[in-house]
Amino acid sequence: MTKATATIASVSGGDIESVQALLAAAVAEWRATGSKVVGVIAEPHGLPDRSCGAGVLRDVASGKAYPMFRDAVPSPDSCHLDAAGAANACAAVVDQIASSDLVVLSKFGMLEARRRGLAPAFAAAIAAGKPVLTTVSHKQREAWRTLAPDAVVLPADKAALQDWWRAVGHIHA
Repeated sequence: MTKATATIASVSGGDIESVQALLAAAVAEWRATGSKVVGVIAEPHGLPDRSCGAGVLRDVASGKAYPMFRDAVPSPDSCHLDAAGAANACAAVVDQIASSDLVVLSKFGMLEARRRGLAPAFAAAIAAGKPVLTTVSHKQREAWRTLAPDAVVLPADKAALQDWWRAVGHIHA
């Protein structure tokens, strides 16, 4: 992995909640060692009788939660994604990118493929030359490759994330 191609990475494998927990643990460790990590991690909504997984985006710098689900949905098995919540989280992150060492964005999914949701944060981080760490929806892999053709794919394990972070020059062993 070269520094040029390793600047943007997505984590693949495992279920959504365990991968988000892995990202959260890595972010907490890197922030504790002085790295300026910004972004959002997804958390489950915790609502009963819902089939849609749209939950909360948690700002890693401030801890603020941005719900991205509708309270009322037509039926329990319908999607309750609220794009406004993702857009609000994105606006907060975009303001933090310039002073960051790393941008961690929970997911590149349907909204981002449609240039909504966290898409402006992805674009701002890439334009600023900041390392980006994310996950990618299986359904949106082609859109992801269009946005970040040189991105690397990392397995969902702590060692892989640490190796990647060292490779982009921000962790000194």
